[in-house]
Amino acid sequence: VQLQASWGGLVQAGGSLRLSCAASRLTFRDYNMAWFRQAPGKGREFVAGIRRSGGATRYADSVKGRLTISRDNAKNTVYLEMNSLRPEDTAIYFCAADRTTSLLAFRKPDYWGQGTQVTVSS
Repeated sequence: VQLQASWGGLVQAGGSLRLSCAASRLTFRDYNMAWFRQAPGKGREFVAGIRRSGGATRYADSVKGRLTISRDNAKNTVYLEMNSLRPEDTAIYFCAADRTTSLLAFRKPDYWGQGTQVTVSS
């Protein structure tokens, strides 16, 4: 299984980025997908999750209204649209796949991707 995250980068505060995570060697439509992030010196934290069908989503309070998770099951890809970025959004962003999470909790994802760096300058 491979989860390939990409399209991180350096952006000024208030700017936007769109991350993508392409999945391979798994039946993508069977997995709930999520984005996590890890800032320097901090633990990994949940950012956003989406149900298999895309019909339900959940967000961390710190990103509500600014970040949007979506998926395209035909392309085996999950996205994270990031708007109104803040310096505190600076982190490595990881995607994760979980077949059985309830309430989109993602306590123990089945698979993790490698991260993509997002840096927001003030």
